[in-house]
Amino acid sequence: MLHLRLIVPADLRDTVLARLEGWVGVTHVVVLPGAALSPAGDVMSCDVAREAADEVLSGLRALGLAEHGAISAQQVELVLSKAADQAEELAPGEGADALVWEAVAEITHEESTLTAVYLAFMSVATMLAACGAVLDSAILIVGAMAVGPEFGPLAGLCVAAVQRRVGPALRSLNALLVGFAVAMVLTVGFSWVMDRLGLFSPGRFEGPRPGTSFIWQPDAMSFVVALLAGVAGMLSLTSAKAGMLVGVAISVTTVPAAANAAVAVVYQDYSQAVGSAVQLLLNLLGIVVAGVLTLAVQHALWRSVRSRARG
Repeated sequence: MLHLRLIVPADLRDTVLARLEGWVGVTHVVVLPGAALSPAGDVMSCDVAREAADEVLSGLRALGLAEHGAISAQQVELVLSKAADQAEELAPGEGADALVWEAVAEITHEESTLTAVYLAFMSVATMLAACGAVLDSAILIVGAMAVGPEFGPLAGLCVAAVQRRVGPALRSLNALLVGFAVAMVLTVGFSWVMDRLGLFSPGRFEGPRPGTSFIWQPDAMSFVVALLAGVAGMLSLTSAKAGMLVGVAISVTTVPAAANAAVAVVYQDYSQAVGSAVQLLLNLLGIVVAGVLTLAVQHALWRSVRSRARG
């Protein structure tokens, strides 16, 4: 379930309370009159079945509560209450299948914003992948995949595409393009320094690398894996299973491909640079296509469930 805490201005008190008491899937409604100071108003709280959360949150926003008051939502892992059990039974559908747009949009907004921390993670992940590529170390490659934060902007782009929102789409594209550009430029400099220190060498990079050769040798399976990763990533976000994102991250060759391209530029191996760039583009495209389709299907299915429940 979700636990909601609301700050409700006095002029909206009766309307919000009536809506909370009327919505299916809402229980444990608590009102603390005049408890809020900034903004001023009542503090209300309630528990909402995940199946009903999207309707409740969009309804509260439509009342203007986000502009004149506040809406806070928190995932609750354990609720021992007969009333809560009844609320979940009355709400249509299953909680795991519910699509809570407000929650998904908030997560992707935070993860798809270009920040110094985001650039730092992208750069460190790409440099780590460069070490893995030169040393032919699958462990380092997997580590770089796990560190890379690029799935956030990709997910943000998918959500923006389905919701047809230009602003969030441009913000996500900006984070992706700038993030990869900065990371690759810094990795070129990092690789040059490592070469001068004797830690990287043309012989290692140009020699046989059976453990990591897939990075610059894209094929049909590259796109298939990216599609599957995009589906899994979207499902993990929409079902509040964020822990599964690590598994998604280590299944796609985005950061390693960018890193290998950067090292290839240093050693003027343009065939590897082109192959790595194609691998990168295939993975990005596959994730976005799969993510958009997954969200669109989920949205259609969930609308169908709610429509049948209303009927």
